[in-house]
Amino acid sequence: MNLAHRNRTPELMDDPTVGESMLEQVLEDINRANQLLNGNRPTITAVNRLVQDYPEKSYTILDVGCGDGTMLREVVRWARKNKYSVNCIGIDLSENALRVARKKSIDFPEIQYERQDVLDDNFAANFECDILLCTLTMHHLYNEHIPKFLERFTKLARTGVIINDLQRSRFAYYLFQFFSAIFIKTKIAKHDGLLSIKSGFTKKELAGFAKKIKNTQHHIQWKWAFRYIWVMRTHRLTKTYA
Repeated sequence: MNLAHRNRTPELMDDPTVGESMLEQVLEDINRANQLLNGNRPTITAVNRLVQDYPEKSYTILDVGCGDGTMLREVVRWARKNKYSVNCIGIDLSENALRVARKKSIDFPEIQYERQDVLDDNFAANFECDILLCTLTMHHLYNEHIPKFLERFTKLARTGVIINDLQRSRFAYYLFQFFSAIFIKTKIAKHDGLLSIKSGFTKKELAGFAKKIKNTQHHIQWKWAFRYIWVMRTHRLTKTYA
C-alpha cells in the first residue's frame, strides 16, 4: 500500500444514487466512529477558544459539508451550555444528507440547512459568518482545488476557519480496519473510511497549503484519533451594533 501521495478515488457515499435511507445508516456509522474516537471534540475546543479570544454578542457559524448536521448540533449544545447566542448554517451538496440533517435537527431552531456547492463561483456571495467549520470534507477535494477552497473560506469568515480532517498514515489505516470490523455496520462506511484515510493529509502538505493563504494566522495541530486541526485566524473585520 503506497501512501506517499493522496488517493482521490471517489467515495461510495458521494454517489448521488445512494438513497436517503442507506446514506442515513452510513452517516450513523461515521457518527459512531467520531463519538467513540472523540473526533469532533477538537473542533468544539477550537470554537470555544476563538469565541473567548474574540467576544461578540452573537456568532454566525457556517459548517461546510455538514452531512447530517451532527457537528452543528454539538456546537449548539455547547453554546446553550455556555450561554452563547449562535446562528448556525449547514451546507452540503447532498440533498439526501440535508433531509436527514433537517429531520435530526427539529429540536435545534438555531440551525438552518441549504444545498450549496462550495466550488461554485457564486457560493461566496451568498454567505458570511464569524466562524467557518469544515469537518472531514477537505479530503474529498483534489489538491488543485484546495487553495481556492481555503481562500474562499478565509474571505467568508470574520473571525476564523476550523478545519478538522484526517491524517494519512499506515497506522491509521490498519487501526481503522480493526475498529471498523467491530463498530462499523455498513459496507459503504467500512470502504469509505479506509479510502478517506488514503485521501487524508500529512502535516507537511497542510503547511504547504497554508503558505498560499496570506494575511491569516495558521495553527496546525495533530489530535487523536489521527486528525489534524487547522485553525486559521482571520480576525480583520469586527461586527458593529446599533
